[in-house]
Amino acid sequence: MAYSTPCVEPHPFGGDSFFPRRRSLAWKLCPAVRSVLPVTMSLYQACSLVVFACLAADSAAFVPGGPRVSTTRPAVVRLQMGLFDGIKEAFNAEEGQAIDVDRETPFDRWMGISTKTANQNEQKKAAFVDSMDEVNYVKLELSKPMGIVFEENDPSTGGVFVASLADGGAAASEGSLMVGDQLVAVSGENVLGLVFDDALGKIVDSEGEKTGLIFFRGGVTNLYGNLGPADDWLSEFLAKRAVA
Repeated sequence: MAYSTPCVEPHPFGGDSFFPRRRSLAWKLCPAVRSVLPVTMSLYQACSLVVFACLAADSAAFVPGGPRVSTTRPAVVRLQMGLFDGIKEAFNAEEGQAIDVDRETPFDRWMGISTKTANQNEQKKAAFVDSMDEVNYVKLELSKPMGIVFEENDPSTGGVFVASLADGGAAASEGSLMVGDQLVAVSGENVLGLVFDDALGKIVDSEGEKTGLIFFRGGVTNLYGNLGPADDWLSEFLAKRAVA
């Protein structure tokens, strides 16, 4: 039995390869394909080299004649120490977290929930006195000398308060005043925030056998600042007390 020997023809991309005669015939009949394939392979090889160079290149840019400028973004690293870090931050973000002393645990202390805040809140509530409640004001009329020793509040607030009462004096005998009471009005005139000399000057300049005085019993922090009475309310209150 006779076997035909395949025709050996040059490979279009270099080297030798065995091509059957039928494929060799198709190759000979398509000279356009023979001329285009080498160019195509050259472009393919060039593109491969470019892609390889991009993948292997360092992620940095070089400025001609200048220093090296990095194009990489800085890495943001968040250190998570435990499973409940997010919960702890949520609790710490809110103020006023507190529990009773008998219910406090080590976990509560780690979360920042302590009884110290609760105690502070209780102290603030206990110290609060409504400056817009008429019950917290004392009105009286005294003759001179009144027997009251006044002192000035901090210069940031101004105003005066009762530092002490002279034994046997008019104020001590009347019995309404207490040490710490804040002077609010003299003869119906508002003296809140006045310096010492101006406030006492209103008493000295007052005429009549007796002088009307109005005091606030609640401390300086409840009378001045954000906790102080509204101007409209205070004016209405003083006008009503003057008539009474």
